[in-house]
Amino acid sequence: MDNSKRTNFDDRLSAAASAKKAELENFRARSGTNDPAIAERQAARQAISLARDARIAERNASRVVRLAREAGEKAARDAAAEAEEAAPGMAADDVALQAERKAARDARHAACQARSRKR
Repeated sequence: MDNSKRTNFDDRLSAAASAKKAELENFRARSGTNDPAIAERQAARQAISLARDARIAERNASRVVRLAREAGEKAARDAAAEAEEAAPGMAADDVALQAERKAARDARHAACQARSRKR
């Protein structure tokens, strides 16, 4: 208490500022921003992260392709089954054309859904 009476506010403020500055310098000296080992570890972590992101993107792309292919195959099977049911009343060319159009439409729809799931 006796010390605070002998110093004024400006003295205490400058002492606090110098203490804060000294603490910041100590932290910077300890942090090792110029240390090559730290930079090497950070570069290794970043390379691992980039490789992981590339693998995830590759998996997602293959998943989209697989889903689109499966949807196209399913659409073709469904169209063929529908064509067999509707075959007696229609010409074979018309049935095949309708089945082909339906399969293409279903494949586009499946691809669009797969892209929206990717986001």
